[in-house]
Order: sequence, then C-alpha cells, then structure tokens
Amino acid sequence: MTTLFILDVPENTPVVDVASRDGAVTIDRIGPYFRIASDTAIAIDRRATGCRHAVWYSCVAGLEQSRITQWDKDAMRIEPR
Repeated sequence: MTTLFILDVPENTPVVDVASRDGAVTIDRIGPYFRIASDTAIAIDRRATGCRHAVWYSCVAGLEQSRITQWDKDAMRIEPR
C-alpha cells in the first residue's frame, strides 16, 4: 500500500483535494495529518493544486512503506516500496 501523510493546514488543502480526485485513493485523518493511501501509485499534478513552489516542496510530512519517485515542478509520484 502506498501511503502519504500531509499536515492539515490550509496551505496543503489543495494537494489533498487534487489527490482525492483519483478514485483509487482513500483519504482519512490521523491526528493533525491527512493520510492519503492507495493500492497503486499516487500521482498529484502540481499545477492542478495551484500551489506555489514553497508549499509544494514542503507539503509531505511522511511516508509509510512508500517512496517518492518524482517530486518536481510538474508532479509528485509516490510508489509502494
């Protein structure tokens, strides 16, 4: 399972909103974090989020049994380890 944690602050909400558009993704909360999980890779388009680069590159709070395979100005891709 691919799992990404993002701190629940207003700046990060667009990242979670874009991730939620993928039907394979489930989103719930653990404490002050959103847990974004999927049986497959998670891909999030930065432009769709509308996030500025500073927010984009600081939104990941943690991963569980996953690794970042892309995180650039275009997209973020998290895959199972």
